[in-house]
Amino acid sequence: MTKKALVVWGGMELHTPERGANVVRQLLEEEGFAVTVTPDYEALGAEDVGSNDLVVPVITDGSLAPEKMNNLIAAIRAGTGLAGYHMGLATTFRASVPFRYAASVYWVQHPGNIITYTVDVTRSDHPIMAGIESFEHTSEQYYLNYDPAVEVLATTRFSGEFHPWRKDVVMPVVFTTTHDQGRVFYSSLGHTADELEIPQVRTILKRGLLWAAR
Repeated sequence: MTKKALVVWGGMELHTPERGANVVRQLLEEEGFAVTVTPDYEALGAEDVGSNDLVVPVITDGSLAPEKMNNLIAAIRAGTGLAGYHMGLATTFRASVPFRYAASVYWVQHPGNIITYTVDVTRSDHPIMAGIESFEHTSEQYYLNYDPAVEVLATTRFSGEFHPWRKDVVMPVVFTTTHDQGRVFYSSLGHTADELEIPQVRTILKRGLLWAAR
């Protein structure tokens, strides 16, 4: 059977969410997925959202009514995958405690804004990271609050140049986890859709999407 994915975009235009959602669409269609892309947040809370193998919110902030959120969380717990990059998951539906628990990550800062930093691959044995070496990246270096249950695949170290009190903090950049039966993937890379064209960033995202899909 053809796998199905739902990609929902919205929020801050500086994150180019529509363009990013269509990159996700392309990556999944290359692998034979039937992909629905929409700016309608309500699609994530539809009664049949669990018919999707994967949901990908490319959303900064936003909200979903509690009964709709219940549908989404139930679908994830039953096995629908959840995946996101940069703002997606880390800033999506900030006020929803159930979503924060499922997403396993929350953005809090990016000291220095656009800077050059190193992404260190820590799990080269994982299929998402196979063949990818540590690399320099110029973008927002995300400082995150995250669930200690995640499996970290790549990290970054904060130099302390901009926030000296956080010098040498090591932070996840790419991780996987589960929420009951649902697989969860997150990468903090991809501030704009242009960054999703960088080979390492694109490969990590594509493999992560496929990993998370039921």
